[in-house]
Amino acid sequence: MKNCFVVGYGAGVGHGAASAFRSAGYNLALFSRNPAKVGELARPLDAHSFAVDAGQPEALRVALEQAVAQVGAPEVLIYNAVAFRQATPSQLEPAALLDDFSTNVVGALVATRALLPVMKTGSLLFTGGGWSLYPDPAVASTAIGKAGLRHFVLMLAQELQGGPVRAGTVTILGQVAAGGAFDPMKIGQAFLKMHTQSPEEFQSEIQFRG
Repeated sequence: MKNCFVVGYGAGVGHGAASAFRSAGYNLALFSRNPAKVGELARPLDAHSFAVDAGQPEALRVALEQAVAQVGAPEVLIYNAVAFRQATPSQLEPAALLDDFSTNVVGALVATRALLPVMKTGSLLFTGGGWSLYPDPAVASTAIGKAGLRHFVLMLAQELQGGPVRAGTVTILGQVAAGGAFDPMKIGQAFLKMHTQSPEEFQSEIQFRG
């Protein structure tokens, strides 16, 4: 069975993406800081769960390697981890920005470096956000992180172009909420669509507008 790894699994986009790939026949490995907290939500997915803080690079690398050893290499990575913080640029503490950047961007790099060498084919997919295009000073650290992540993914996509593994981002241009235009289940289907696109159709960014 094909494997899908979801880093940053939770009740929102993480669950929507995991559900989409499970329905498509994928075996799941879910990575979250507190698997017990999301255990009831994840139970119907019959997934393998791993406890890790995506903002801790070495711990994330070890957890991903353990998952590969237990489950097998993934065909799909979905990096959905995010550090959210309300603070304007002038209020933002340097240490807080570094901590958040570790989750928002460095973790994506760690996951890429850990999994790309073992993936024969597939997709490295990342959850982007509208703040990468329309920065909001009220959430400066998160906006900086999403902008950094977007540039990382677009450069990674160029690097991998034409190869067996490709990279892309689903950039969500709205507030995620169940039952609306930005329902997590709809967003999950966008991730699945991106992965299943043919090489001729594939674009490294989907701007999800609901």
